[in-house]
Parts: sequence; structure tokens; C-alpha cells
Amino acid sequence: MEPPTSEQSDPSTSAEQSIPTDPSNQAEPSAPAEQAGHEEIWEPHAPATTARPRRVAADGIDLLVTGEASVRTVAEGVIEVTAEDAGEVRIEWRTPCVDATAFWTPDPRGTGWLPAAWSAPRRVTLSRGAPVAALVGTGDSAICAFAADREDALAGAGVLEETGDFRYWVQATGRLTVRIDTSGRHFARCLAAVADWWQSGRTASVPDVARRPAYSTWYSLHQNITPEAVERQAALGKELGLDTIIVDDGWMTTDRTRGYAHCGDWEPRSLPDTAAHVGRVHDLGVRYLLWYALPFIGKDSAAWESLSGYALAHADHMGAIVADPRYPKVRQHLADSLARAVEEWGMDGLKVDFVDWFGVQDVPEAGPEADCATVDEGLHLLLAEIRRRVDAACPEGMIEHRQPYVSPGLWPYATMIRATDCPLSPHENRQRTIDTRLIAGPLAVHADMLMWHPTESPEQLACHLINVLFSVPQISVDLAVQSPAQREALAFWLGVAREHVDTLQLGELLPARPDLGYPMVTAAGAGTGTTVVARYAALPVDAGDGAGPWRSLLVANADADPDVRLVGGRGAAEATVQDARGRTVHRGTVDLVDGGVTVTVPRGGLLTLRRPAQVPDGDN
Repeated sequence: MEPPTSEQSDPSTSAEQSIPTDPSNQAEPSAPAEQAGHEEIWEPHAPATTARPRRVAADGIDLLVTGEASVRTVAEGVIEVTAEDAGEVRIEWRTPCVDATAFWTPDPRGTGWLPAAWSAPRRVTLSRGAPVAALVGTGDSAICAFAADREDALAGAGVLEETGDFRYWVQATGRLTVRIDTSGRHFARCLAAVADWWQSGRTASVPDVARRPAYSTWYSLHQNITPEAVERQAALGKELGLDTIIVDDGWMTTDRTRGYAHCGDWEPRSLPDTAAHVGRVHDLGVRYLLWYALPFIGKDSAAWESLSGYALAHADHMGAIVADPRYPKVRQHLADSLARAVEEWGMDGLKVDFVDWFGVQDVPEAGPEADCATVDEGLHLLLAEIRRRVDAACPEGMIEHRQPYVSPGLWPYATMIRATDCPLSPHENRQRTIDTRLIAGPLAVHADMLMWHPTESPEQLACHLINVLFSVPQISVDLAVQSPAQREALAFWLGVAREHVDTLQLGELLPARPDLGYPMVTAAGAGTGTTVVARYAALPVDAGDGAGPWRSLLVANADADPDVRLVGGRGAAEATVQDARGRTVHRGTVDLVDGGVTVTVPRGGLLTLRRPAQVPDGDN
């Protein structure tokens, strides 16, 4: 892929520079870094190369580039560097590591540390990770954000102990373009521009229902799937505002011992008379998605006999193989199995799990029946066929993917991406959903399923929901045993998520302090006049118009400290305070003054400020 920049630059400020091939500008392969003016460093993980790098100065950045190189300035502080060669190409540069607080990546392991330059590089594939990262500084500014246009790349980054610089490099085969942003903007704005850059030329269709709260059976039922249990939870969930039910593992087997030995046939053994069952769920006004462990062919399946010889990898501890999508026979079986859910049983989409298992490092040599040179090529064909058939049978069909397979190369094949499993971990769910939101482009981002102990307080239940406020909540508890107070908290916060979806999911997202796991997150809805702030620590809330002019400012308090201090802004606003269950506990007027004002908001509660459409400074 070769996306152009999404930022339209004036011709007078946009330029493309071809780098000369004068041998005097090339380093000797025996010591490329030293010859180019870069110190030689200990790099135990770097792949061996004899390519000759060239030293290129562009927009204040000193680059080392192998292969034929060009640089294009696309905006102030933003360049695109392209390298092309028949073999390996590599783009390397440095920035002073000054005022740095975190190195952001979309990896589920999280952000909050600065790696050393000798740390192992990140290998990105179509099915695992995304080629993007950012060095973040004080005030959440991006010291340097960068991204590649390749689905497969090797990227290294880290602190140089010798100099105190931060060193970056990206390597691939053939042709590579790297976007480097040193504009100093909020890191989230840099990453949003990257997502726009990736999206150029791609299409993605996401139905509105993909952004509405859903129910999942995984934590609540695990493999204990029956039509009666599913229909009961669907009915109870609809009353609370859950428009979709996602039926997870267990529907395709009567075995309840977990594992994946029964995957591969995908017969609805726990859901007899499947189409009629789906029809009853539809009669409730609820959409229906069905789970598939896409790559696995289990040893206890009938498909094992015909497909076990097409193994990309062996997952013996799971009782299955990972089927190799380079073979038409494999793709046909998997596409037919998944499409059956929408074509024959009337489902509204699929939860496609374990796609990252296709990203094996030791790929076996393909046999004569294979028609694809690479696994990624076969995976593209497989996922494209599944999406085509889902769309044909259900025009508003949904397909869920999950971290870590968040590559922009997969966007055409999904409608949403879910955070990877983190049961009962609100901080992890918050960080993973925010990380994914920052580079998910057009796709809806779903939280990992929310669960809690049966005796959980409504305040903590509300905090679970506030922690995933900027994503689509999925609920996975037995709704039949929730107390009235728990149901009130659940209904209230699901209602907030539904009412403000345009701001929470489609507005500009500005999370603070990635080094601290985002203790405060702001979303401003363009054209909605609404700004939403979620507070996860005892921090002051900016009530000014820094994130955009607001007529309504919502502050969700997930911290134990009820004293919410509002700073910035001016003028009077009507204030409503609701507790975790949505009950109004205070109404009045708040005067926003330069010195700040404090409003009491209980844990798990919501403060709503409203001011007139016209204010003295004309902001609204």
C-alpha cells in the first residue's frame, strides 16, 4: 500500500526531494553508522545488512537511508521518506531525548517506559500489530510520531546510552515509506493524522449498530451455551440498552472442558434449530453475532482428516493446528463455515477470533497446491471472501476483530476491534481501548467484556463503565441476578454511552499522560457542542474551550475523591450532578472563574454543565 498524505499542503510548502546517488554520499558497508556521522552502537537484535546507507538531511532531521531515496515535506514538521530497492531497505533517524515521558505503541502490553536502543525490535505483520509508534513528551506533545505504509515491517526504537538521543529505524523488503511527524502537536492528533494517511484510498463500512452497547456470553456463560440461556440474556439486555448479543465459544460442541480440539466443523451442536432460535432473538430487537476461532482445526473434528495436512503451525497444547490460508482448500472450508452463520442461520455477523495466530515466524515451505506466495496474501483472500459473503447476506453485517490484529490492512474486513482479554481489570481495559482508538481509523472500538462479582457495588460497576466510556461497552454477567441498584447503574451509564455516541466514539479523542495510563481522557464532538471528560484520578478538569467550544460539558468521575475542581473557562453554567445510579443529587449554578471552582461529584457519578448557546466571548 502506498497512501498519500491526508494533509493537503500548499505547493509552496510541499516538496519532493530525490536523493543523489553520488558515492561520496554513501557509507562503506563495514561501518555505515560511523561513516554517516552516527556513532556505532551495540545492537544485538539488528538484522545483518551490507547495504550502503546514505546520509540525508530533511526538515532538520538527519536520516540514514538505504536504497533509492526521496523525501517529501507534506506539512510543517511532517515528512514522508521513501526508500526503494530490490532487497532490504532501511530508514533510520534520531531526535534528542529531551523532556520525554513515554514511548507509545499500540501493543497490548501498554505504554509508559522508554526502551533502550538495543531492545528487540517490533516485528509487524498483517495479523499482528500496526506499524506506528510515538515518543511522547511533557504536556502530551509528540516529540516524534512515525508510521510505515507497510503491513509487514521491522521497527526498532530506543534510548542511545552513548548520546542521550532517541534512535528510530524501520526496515522492510522492496519499497518502504515512513511518515515522520516532529510537529510537536498533541500525540493523539499526530496519530489521528496517521490513521487518516492509512485510510486514504481504502473503504470501510461500519453500521451504526456496531457502535451501540452489546452483550457477550463469554465471561457469563463460557461454554455453557443453550438457546434458552442466550434468549434470556438477550431479552434482559435489550431492556438495559444492549442491542447486540455475541455468542462465544461452546455453541459448536457439547464438550465443556475448554480447549479447541472441537473447532473446525462448526456445527451448532448446542444450538439446535438454529435459524428459529436466531429468529426469536431478532424478535426481541437484538442483533446476533457468532464466535469462530478462525485458524483452528481441532483433532476431534471431522475436518481433521482432510485438513490436518495443511498446517501452518501446530498448537498441540490446544489440541489443534493453525490451518494454512495459502491453500485454496483451506480458504474454501473456512469461508464456507463462517458464511453459513449469516447465509443459512440468519446471523448478523461474526466474532472472528485468533487471527493473530496466522502470524507465525517459522513458515513452512508451501506445497504444490498452494496458490499464494505468502501467508499474508492468503489471509487477505480469506478475510476478503468472508467479508464479501457477510455483506451479501446481511448488508449491515458486523465482523469483530481483536487486539493485537489491529493493522490498517485489516480494516476492509472488519467493522470493529475489541480490546484483548483483561477480565475485571478496569485500568487495562481503559488503556487498551484508548490505545486502539488512537489508530483504529473508521472502525468501532469495543471494550473487553465487563464482568464483576455478584456483590459488586453500583459505584464500582459505574467505574468499570466509565473506564471504557470512549469505546463500545460489552457486558458479560448474568443479568438475571443483578440487584436493582446494579441494574440502575448499568442502565444509566449505557444510556450515557448511547446518547453521546457522536462525541464519545466519533469526536476528537485527547487522552492525557500515556506514561500514567491515561488518568484523564477528553473527547470533543465536532458540531455537537459537547465535550466529555473522564477523570480516573484526583486531577483538575479543564473547563475551558481548549478541546473545542462546548455548550454541554460532561465530567465522569471514576476516582474516590468527590471534589472535582474545574479550572479554566468563565461565565455561569447550569450544573446537574448524578450519582452512579443516575439519581440527581444536586442542581444549581456554577460560576467558572479563573481561580477555579470545586463541585462535589460522587464516585461513579456524572457532572453535566450546560451554558447558553451564546456566551460573552462568542465561543458557542
